[in-house]
Amino acid sequence: MTNPGTDLHLDWFDGLRINTPAAELRAATLPARRSLKKDHQAAWLLNAVRCIDLTTLAGDDTPDRVARLCAKARQPIAADLLEAVGVTGLTTGAVCVYPTMVAPAKRAMGNSGIPVASVATGFPAGLMPLDLRLAEIRYAVDQGADEIDIVITRAHVLQGNWAALYDELRAMREACGAARMKAILATGDLKSLENVAKASHVAMQAGSDWIKTSTGKEGVNATLPVSLVMVRTIRDFHARTGIKVGFKPAGGLRTAKDAISWQVLMNEELGRDWLAPDLFRIGASSLLGDIERQISHHVTGRYAAAHRQAIA
Repeated sequence: MTNPGTDLHLDWFDGLRINTPAAELRAATLPARRSLKKDHQAAWLLNAVRCIDLTTLAGDDTPDRVARLCAKARQPIAADLLEAVGVTGLTTGAVCVYPTMVAPAKRAMGNSGIPVASVATGFPAGLMPLDLRLAEIRYAVDQGADEIDIVITRAHVLQGNWAALYDELRAMREACGAARMKAILATGDLKSLENVAKASHVAMQAGSDWIKTSTGKEGVNATLPVSLVMVRTIRDFHARTGIKVGFKPAGGLRTAKDAISWQVLMNEELGRDWLAPDLFRIGASSLLGDIERQISHHVTGRYAAAHRQAIA
């Protein structure tokens, strides 16, 4: 089910103010709020795997590379390690590719049920005419994309032009059709936590099914303070509308420790419902390798060489 959105309600965030030092302090304490060891740590790491959007967004992507990525999405952790911890059927939450790679990804996924996500709208900068951005969404959907990761026009946020941002996002939501939409805010470009919060509100009101921190191409990508602000706007939107919107941190999450820290954030601020892939995704590529390495250590008592946990 997609987020139907609402009318634009400027009064929901017009007077919003954020205590940046307090947000940073809260974020800094989150990683210490759960001491996870042994089986508990392994369980949280395996849950992170099922929430990963396994991603390749490189200029030299080919159908063969995408097929290898899809194979890893279908079997993200070595079968013998999963057998040792008593887990079956584990896959990543989705794979994320460029629009021209959607069809190869769909072929590689077969009947696995794993969604294929596509970036669109002139990723990563979004500086294309709106009609071309909408055409790119429709192309990706026609190719079979189940989810669309769009980028917002940062200038609308920096200029406080919330109506223009809302109208663009509503048009993108319509172009997505039945595909679910993730709105990438590119928070590293938005200059303040207040801008991040206001852009989050507009994206959800316009019908975004997830709000996402970053493209992974900005100078600063996902951080815990920014993520804290975004998930609190999700909480506020849910309280006002009853609609559950998902969250996707992307860019900069590389270690198993990162995977746990962001899950602790979701659990502390939004609750257990937001620890499932329909409401929580992690945009990553190298992260999976470190998680598999930690699971290997949990099972065998020693760390495997990095090449034994290759992404694809």
